[in-house]
Amino acid sequence: MKNEHIKVNALVLVALVMCVQSLLSCQGFRMETYDGQRKPDAPPAKHLKRAMDHTKSRSDKDMADVLEQFQGLHPKPIVSLSAEEARQQPTPADAVTALLRERNQSANPITIGKTENRLIPGPGEPLPIRVYTPLGMGPFPVIVYYHGGGWVIGTIDTYDSSARALTSTVGAIVVSVEYRKAPEHKFPAAHEDAYAAYQWVLRNADTFGGDPSMVAVAGESAGGNLAAAVCLMARARGELLPVHQVLIYPVAGYYFDTPSYQENAEAKPLDKPMMVWFFKKYLRTPDQGRSQWIDLVNAPNLSGLPSATIITAELDPLRSEGKRYAERLLEAGVPVTHQNFLGVTHEFFGMSAVVRDARRAVRLVANGINGAIDDPAFSRDHGRLGKGIQIEPLQE
Repeated sequence: MKNEHIKVNALVLVALVMCVQSLLSCQGFRMETYDGQRKPDAPPAKHLKRAMDHTKSRSDKDMADVLEQFQGLHPKPIVSLSAEEARQQPTPADAVTALLRERNQSANPITIGKTENRLIPGPGEPLPIRVYTPLGMGPFPVIVYYHGGGWVIGTIDTYDSSARALTSTVGAIVVSVEYRKAPEHKFPAAHEDAYAAYQWVLRNADTFGGDPSMVAVAGESAGGNLAAAVCLMARARGELLPVHQVLIYPVAGYYFDTPSYQENAEAKPLDKPMMVWFFKKYLRTPDQGRSQWIDLVNAPNLSGLPSATIITAELDPLRSEGKRYAERLLEAGVPVTHQNFLGVTHEFFGMSAVVRDARRAVRLVANGINGAIDDPAFSRDHGRLGKGIQIEPLQE
């Protein structure tokens, strides 16, 4: 009888262990760790409100109106969430839509010629892309576009407005790439996907109305990092270089103590804790943050890279590294246009429906790409690459 009790107790213990494991599996976000450390709890609501109010007070009216709407959507701080939960949170793009509806303005997307969703080969799995074609007759220049989201969140859909604005204003086909994301796919998965998509466009642009001799790369935030890295990868691997690189508030370093990180540590919609969270999700180890594909500002050799348009935002932790990368490119003899937009935050570029500076930024990009195509000073022919052209003063 005693042995039977022991067996029953043992079975109960095993069942309890299995039950706990099952619960942890179903709710793994509650126990996510990195380097043995448990993820932080959500900041107090009062702290979040104070941070948002402070950002709004420093913003221009257009940006403040968007932030007000974003605050009303009650996004949770992603540092307290799993990647899966973070991907379900409201976005600044949702705030733009809400603002348009509040004003009884159309929230319909910018009209272009057509869009087409496709799958292309990738290094790990097929990559979804969306091809945005402008009105008119081709062949058109092509922009390979990488969306933002810290290599963890964000989709082609989230950044649809940016792709459409570029298509319409530049008069180019935009190929928006859905790369693999962390933590499911760690560094360098997103980078290799970005490069594979660029190569595919070079070899297939003529099949969808594009000109394979006029292919540029562009990206926002983590996507800006990918666009810059693709240029480095193409040069190192002997591939044809893009005609131009558009880096919109790019991740360009693995540092959290720059002047803009200190000024905007609690800015919204992007703050310092979020950037730490993104890096922890994407990098296998902190040492990978020293890769030149991540730490662009300290890449040993930037000579011979394509001309660049670099856009930064005043109220953004990434402002200083974007400015520094512009300086490094200029020092290497690469033609660069850089502009820092005052009174706006990270993610402003895709808000052209409601933020005036977003429209200005899109026009700046159009000028840069068209200049790269038309002006020998911006040519990717290394034999004709002239002295770096500083069109806009580099600002801190």
